Parts: sequence; structure tokens; C-alpha cells
Amino acid sequence: MKRELMSGDIIKDGRFRLNCSGRILDLSKGPVIMGIVNTTPDSFYDGGTFQKKVCEVDLDHAFDHALAMIRAGASIIDIGGESSRPGAKLISEVEEIERTMPLIALLHKKTDVLISIDTYKAAVAEKALQAGAHIVNDISGFTFDNNLPAICRKYRAAVILMHTPVKPDSMEWSTGIDSGEEDIIASVCHSLQQSIVTAEKHSIDDIIIDPGFGFGKSVAENFRLLNHLNSLLTLGRPILAGLSRKSFLGDAITRPGHETPPPGKRLPASIAAGTIALSKGASILRVHDVEAAWQSLKIVGSLQ
Repeated sequence: MKRELMSGDIIKDGRFRLNCSGRILDLSKGPVIMGIVNTTPDSFYDGGTFQKKVCEVDLDHAFDHALAMIRAGASIIDIGGESSRPGAKLISEVEEIERTMPLIALLHKKTDVLISIDTYKAAVAEKALQAGAHIVNDISGFTFDNNLPAICRKYRAAVILMHTPVKPDSMEWSTGIDSGEEDIIASVCHSLQQSIVTAEKHSIDDIIIDPGFGFGKSVAENFRLLNHLNSLLTLGRPILAGLSRKSFLGDAITRPGHETPPPGKRLPASIAAGTIALSKGASILRVHDVEAAWQSLKIVGSLQ
């Protein structure tokens, strides 16, 4: 009789050693932190932080920020050039490449950190992998661009396959109303399983899964996913949790009669949610605040 996989079994097995374009991401030793660097003018939290002008990335500032994240404990730096916040405007492949490639190339040259490109576009992913990226973080789980799996296979990149029902420009902010899914856990599991099958058909086996917190899900559904995150362990892949400063956390900490706290006021909520995710079996925390997340990771790791 097949027994349901549990977090401890997976970590002790040591099966979560992923080949990332020739580099090894060893998750058998415990969870790691992915630091977010968005070279965008419109991301929900750090949009415009690393822009000199609307069309020009402040490379020095972005690089220094990435270095600070590495020093604080980030094992992976995730670089994005197109905002995936609900309602975000889509940009061209050319613009996305121009925003991300210089930073990827510089990090590859000056550091040994693992680099992830946050894109669902095959052309962008290929340029990033040529510039030194090791992981492709696809919010669509291989559903938006049919050419992306072949590119990932060509460069032996590890992949992060996320669940999202629609493209960001058609998405709405989290609300208190359920999306209509009777069982969000089953729905996300089924979708991610299909993404894994697509990857395996292209001979890709270095796979991380991401339930897509905040992407086309209600506040209640996001919290249901968080509470039952360990259900995704049945898929047999390491789990990435991207909870940092998300709007559903803001909704939960809104005081009666007050406005919802903006992203800049959601750090304690983010750490609480990340700590829960770690306790539920997450192997990677994708965060804006590496030092705080690192401390949370160390506390959870110290439990006997």
C-alpha cells in the first residue's frame, strides 16, 4: 500500500538535489531562501526601486541589493523584469530582456549564487540562461508558452512550476469571495500535476512546485492552501512558498474601521506566514526580506 509522503521522509531521502544548469541545489539539508529582485517600475512592493528612469534599470543599485541579500542568507536570487501583480501591464520580450540580462550577467560574473529568471516567455528564458541563470521560474507552470519546456531542457535548467489560472493582466486582487472551486487544494494539486507531466514529457526532472499564493485565489483560499500546504508533498517535488507581503496577508491584519495595511507594513505577517509554510514542508521561501526570513528558517530548523 502506498503511503502518503511526509516532509521528513522527503528531506531524509535526500532526493531533493536538483541540477540547475550544472549547479546543484541541495535541499536535502533543509530549506533555503530565495531573494526577490524586481527590475520593474510597477511590481506591487518594490516596483521602481531599481529604476533610474522608467526605461532604465539602476544596475549598480540592483546589484548591491542582490549582494546584501546573499550576505543575509539568500541561496537563490530571483530576477524579474515583468510585474506579475494582478492587473499588471504586459511588456514585450525585448523590454523584459533589457531589464533583466545586465543584472543576471553581472551576478553570474561576480558571485556564485544560484540565479533564477522569473519569466514565462521562452525567448526571455533562453537569453537569461545564456547570460548565466540556472533556474526558470514560470508563473504559468508551462501553460503560457509552449516553447518554454524545450528551452529549459536545452540548457538543463531547473524549473519552478507555479499554479495560476489566468495571466496577470486579467487577474484580480484577492477578495473575500471564493473563486468557485469546491476544493482549492485538489484544484491546485491537479494543475501542478499536469505541469509536472508536461515537464517530464520534455525530459525535465529538476522540478520545484509553487501553489501560487495570491494568484487568482480568494483570501480564504490562500489561507486554506497555507494551512494544507503539506498536501502538495504527495506530488513528490520540493515546494516553494511565495508569501512575502501579499495582499491576502494585508486583508487578515486589517483592523476594523481601518484601511488595509500597504505592502510596506506587512513584514510581521509575512514572517508568520513563512514560518507556517516551513512547518508545513516548504523547501524554499521566496521573500523580499531575507534577513528576517533567515531568522525564521533558523528557528524552525532548531526544533527538536
